[in-house]
Amino acid sequence: MRYFPLLIALLVFFSSFLVEKKGKLHPYKLEYPTSFGSRFTIPDDNPMTEEGVALGRMLFYEPLLSSTNTVACASCHKQANAFSDDRQLSIGVSGTPTRRNSMSLVNLLWVKNLFWDGRANGLENQAVFPLTHPDEMGQSLEASAKKLAKTRLYPPLFQEVFGTSVITGEQITKALAQFERTLISANSPYDRSLKGETTLSASEQRGRDLFMRGPAPERGVRGGNCAHCHGGAKLMQEVFHNNGLDSIAVADRGRQEITTDGLDNGRFRVVTLRNIALTAPYMHDGRFASFEQVLDHYNEHFHFSPNLSHELRTSHNEPTGQRLGLTSSEKKDIIAFLHTLTDSTFVTNPAFANPFRKH
Repeated sequence: MRYFPLLIALLVFFSSFLVEKKGKLHPYKLEYPTSFGSRFTIPDDNPMTEEGVALGRMLFYEPLLSSTNTVACASCHKQANAFSDDRQLSIGVSGTPTRRNSMSLVNLLWVKNLFWDGRANGLENQAVFPLTHPDEMGQSLEASAKKLAKTRLYPPLFQEVFGTSVITGEQITKALAQFERTLISANSPYDRSLKGETTLSASEQRGRDLFMRGPAPERGVRGGNCAHCHGGAKLMQEVFHNNGLDSIAVADRGRQEITTDGLDNGRFRVVTLRNIALTAPYMHDGRFASFEQVLDHYNEHFHFSPNLSHELRTSHNEPTGQRLGLTSSEKKDIIAFLHTLTDSTFVTNPAFANPFRKH
């Protein structure tokens, strides 16, 4: 027993050469307008670092994460389209169209319940769905980790960020989440007009007023009431609404498929309207190809379903009206305003672009 302390000391000494260590990491500094607020959560076990964000960006554009080595996250979330897809429904590894329209990845730092039906809480959990879904990227996290481990590129990067050269699926989703939290858009002409740096045209200003204002025909006030659901600095609400697309949602019940509550039938997440001119087609199933079709729906064609949004049910510009009742000119003004929500610096930001692309 007299040699026992010496044995312990030797084990500690030699083990110091075996423990894998993280590289020197640099905290990532998020920059966003104060108006966006700080009501967001970054998991304690996934703090953002410059190195983690850089790794997540590479993985976002990495087709090895798909079963066919041909599909990356960026395949259906293109920067030029504000990280959405210009298809009605995206095409993944199976060649079968996805069930719902690809959502824009913008300002997700502030979104708690992701996907059209809000099924995933947190970006780390969200990433698992497209990575493993047979019609999207179609590959288990374990298989993706094994593929990355066989490359020369990734093991040192995971070692640096996570302190181990053994790549895991959890690390992949964490790195992706770090990158996605950086996708912040807040520099549209509308934003700059609020800061006095530019001036909206007369039509854009009229559209802005209609967008922000609810109608009150008894006082002669006309409005589109769009901001009731798409208002605030981020132009979104963390809520789900039935916007009258169907009298009863059968093929896709939306939020009801998660909660099983009949009151949630046909309810879908209210998405941000930032960069909305770049994200057509619209709605969860991409049924509308243009702004004009969307405005016509809200103004004239929505269904009076049992779960129809209260705001749609009660917003009228005419005293005896049953629908919104905007004029053609008013709809054009609102569309003019929607175009001012395009943040060209966001969709051309090199920090979000494909790091593998040769220029």
